[in-house]
Amino acid sequence: MLRGRWLLPGASLALGAGLGAAITARRRAEGDAAEGLLGRLPVVPAVAAAGPPALPGSGQAELTKYGLPGLAQLRSRESYVLCYDPRSRSALWVIEQLNRETLSGTSDRAACDFQEDDSVHEYHRATNADYRGSGFDRGHLAAAANHKWSQKAMRDTFYLSNVAPQVPHLNQNAWNNLEKYSRSLARNNKNVYVCTGPLYLPRMEADGKMYVKYQVIGKNNVAVPTHFFKVLILEKESGEIELRSYVMPNSPVDEKIPLERFLVPIESIERASGLLFVPNILKRTSNLKAITAGNKR
Repeated sequence: MLRGRWLLPGASLALGAGLGAAITARRRAEGDAAEGLLGRLPVVPAVAAAGPPALPGSGQAELTKYGLPGLAQLRSRESYVLCYDPRSRSALWVIEQLNRETLSGTSDRAACDFQEDDSVHEYHRATNADYRGSGFDRGHLAAAANHKWSQKAMRDTFYLSNVAPQVPHLNQNAWNNLEKYSRSLARNNKNVYVCTGPLYLPRMEADGKMYVKYQVIGKNNVAVPTHFFKVLILEKESGEIELRSYVMPNSPVDEKIPLERFLVPIESIERASGLLFVPNILKRTSNLKAITAGNKR
C-alpha cells in the first residue's frame, strides 16, 4: 500500500479519489488519415517535432547551425506509438489501439525476448543487464497480450523502450488485472485507445517539505517510477467517447481492491505528467464522457 504522503496534483491518491465529469456536444469529422498507427490515433498526448522547428525572428536559423541537442523522440511501431524519455531510459508515454481484431490471433509470447532498442542512442537506453538482480520486473507499458494479432506486433512490445522497472507484485497482480480489464473493454467497444506511462510524484518528507525521489537501477541509471498511469479512450458504437483514467503506485497492491478505486480525474494525470489528453480529444469529438470513481456506471 501507499507509504508516506504522495501528492497527485489536483487530486488525492487516496483510493477512491475522483469527482465525476461529463462533457457533451456533437462529434466533429475526423481528420485526414496518416500512414500507420500514428495516423489512426485520436489523440497524441504530447507534441513532437520530426526535425528542427522553425524559429521566429531574423537570424534565428543561425542558432541551429550545428543542430539542436534534443527533440521529442517518437517511435511508431506496428503495435504502438511511443515517446521516449532519454533521461529516465524509458518512455514518457506509449499509446496503442485495441479492438476485437488486435486481441485475436496465435502470436506466441514464448517466442519473444526483451531486447535493447538500438534506435535509441547508446548513452540513453536501458539494457537487460540493468534489470538483472535489481528486484524489479521489466514491466510492459504496451502489454504483449494486447497484440496477439501479429507476432511482429507482439515482439515490438519487448523493446526495453516500452518497459519500466515495476514491482513484481504489482506487475503480476493488480496491474495485470488492469491490463485484462482494458482488453475486456476492447471486446465490447469499437476501439479502445490505451495510453500508459510512468509518474514521478512528489512526497512530503519528515521536514514538511516536498521532494521528488526515485530509485535508479543498473549502470545506465534506469529510473524507477513512483507510480504508473493508464488512460483509456473508449470509442463506442454509438459514437460516444468515454474516458477512464487510472493511477497505481509502484508498490505491492492488494489485487482484491476493485479497479474503480484507482480511478482519478484526468486532470490529475495531465498536471502530474505534463501531458494533455482532453484538449486533443476535443479536437476530434466533443461527445465526451469522463468516468471516475464518483460517476462509474
